[in-house]
Amino acid sequence: MYIALSNMVNCYNHFVINCQYFILWENSKTLSKWHPKFSYQSLSDTQKGQSRLTPMKQKHIRNFCIIAHIDHGKSTLADRLMETTKLVSERDMKAQLLDDMDLEREKGITIKARAVRMLYKHSDGETYQLNMIDTPGHVDFAYEVSRSLSSCDGALLVVDATQGIEAQTVANVYLATEQDLTLIPVINKVDLQSSNTERVKKELEEILAIPKEEAILASAKSGIGIEDILTSIVERIPAPEGDPSAPLKALIFDSVYDTYRGIIIFVRIFEGTLEKNLPFLMMGQRREYTALEVGIFTPTYCPKDKLSTGDVGYIVANIKEVSDVRIGDTITLSKKPAEVALPGYKEAKPMVYCGLYPVSSADYSLLREALDKLKLNDASIFYEPETSSAIGFGFRCGFLGLLHMEIIQERIEREFDLNVITTTPNVPYLACLNSQEEILVNSPSEMPEPHEMDHVSEPYVKAMIIVPSEYIGGIMTLIKDRRGIYESTEYLDEKRVILKYELPLAEVVNDFYDKLKSVTRGYASFDYEFMDYRPGPLVKLRILVNGESVDPLSIIVSNDKATEKGRKLIEKLKELIPRQLFEIVIQAAIGGKIVAKTQIRAIRKNVTAKCYGGDISRKRKLLEKQKEGKKRMKQVANIDIPQDAFLAVLKLD
Repeated sequence: MYIALSNMVNCYNHFVINCQYFILWENSKTLSKWHPKFSYQSLSDTQKGQSRLTPMKQKHIRNFCIIAHIDHGKSTLADRLMETTKLVSERDMKAQLLDDMDLEREKGITIKARAVRMLYKHSDGETYQLNMIDTPGHVDFAYEVSRSLSSCDGALLVVDATQGIEAQTVANVYLATEQDLTLIPVINKVDLQSSNTERVKKELEEILAIPKEEAILASAKSGIGIEDILTSIVERIPAPEGDPSAPLKALIFDSVYDTYRGIIIFVRIFEGTLEKNLPFLMMGQRREYTALEVGIFTPTYCPKDKLSTGDVGYIVANIKEVSDVRIGDTITLSKKPAEVALPGYKEAKPMVYCGLYPVSSADYSLLREALDKLKLNDASIFYEPETSSAIGFGFRCGFLGLLHMEIIQERIEREFDLNVITTTPNVPYLACLNSQEEILVNSPSEMPEPHEMDHVSEPYVKAMIIVPSEYIGGIMTLIKDRRGIYESTEYLDEKRVILKYELPLAEVVNDFYDKLKSVTRGYASFDYEFMDYRPGPLVKLRILVNGESVDPLSIIVSNDKATEKGRKLIEKLKELIPRQLFEIVIQAAIGGKIVAKTQIRAIRKNVTAKCYGGDISRKRKLLEKQKEGKKRMKQVANIDIPQDAFLAVLKLD
């Protein structure tokens, strides 16, 4: 009986082993799950059935990212690179493969940077491991780009052959230059009839000081020049430096929360090696965990036995506490720790603040949990608890821009199934008190009374606008209306110019970008960076509803525009607030002075409908009784202000 059982077990083991080798032979994607420390020489060889395995040398690793202005073709280029290196089969291939969020596909933009590992066989016969990060292009996600750049050794700079160099192109080049990255210029969309490659090459030399001979002509959509790009990545971008035998130094550049496996950490290994089942330490947070799983992105999670110097991958350690992981922290081994942590990242400075409140007060704890998890994936979010007498308990949140704010709100509603109220967005101010003490004001409700302050300072930004020269007049009128200060004009060629201005940030965040696109018929590109705080003629405009101040509707505006804004706002509120059985008075006030007023008439119930004929005194008695009842109701009733009213400030124009 024992011998029979042993034979059965041996037969089963042989069956399993043979199945494993069959899977290795047939499906290259599962190879690293069975043999994580090896990588395929070539996926084309795998398809032919040649399962040769070799360790990947550090000199054959290249870490790079793709940077560009919005809509210049970053995500499409990433698709072609994955397709050319046979990382994804034709059956599984789809447009914007790395943009896996619904919001990214709906809006046609990249919101989150994505990492992926590809294998490319060079003409020298060697196989190279290419770690690519696809980055966003919108100015609101510049912080995401800067984090990606610090994890790379080079970058593909994509420029549209029809539009040329735009504002965000210049901004991204400055970021890459600060990180001392090798830049490979790629002129995309050369197959379009409206393309002008010679003009773009000239702009590369004159604006960015990049020799035009280095530019690669390509079309990500049709596949032109993709082989040249892959060859340039191998030949121009240096291999990662670092000693695999030194103490581990891994930079956390992103993280995400998984319901079943806890927090998954995304890292770039700068020195040392991290093996599976080894305990590691987060140097900043002083938290210790065990690496239950380590792996790479293909683009899905693919487990390996270890991550070595130059690798970009992930760590699963069953981390449940969101506060234990901080973007920019350094991971090292517990038994052999590094002496000095990596520099990490600069703290992101929120440029726009607003209040986020749950529609149902019972969802307050769920909203806190949602913000905690989103901060894992987006380190630029700032939030702290706050209370409003009108709405209840919620959070004061800081964002990098209005688009960033809109994306976070939609992610909360979609990913966590929460309905939230968003209050009027505003920028941070510095209030200088009479005692010369300065306090940061993130909300109009925090603004001291006028008699307590010496002055108020607001943030200014340096704005760069690239636009066809025919629209200069319209832009100058728009900037003047927004209290902008002219700095300079530079002609790129006879048709395009760079305009530089200094602008109050408050004038930028609301609807400036939309107005700019309208004035220039969509041809302008816009980028800005924070400069400093400057004193300004600013006042707090309060909104009173039946004599009660509604803090979430208060705004801080320039003194010369306060009356006009007050009138527009109360007229908008008159349309949005539903009528009641009593009269509603809406006022706009600066300090104790009322600058605008309107009324919402009461809904009148006909209390005399049942009275017919008879003495008129009975009807008068009923009407007086109704009048007294409405007076008492007005004193104790709460007015239901819809969410649209809190967004009314955005629609004043």
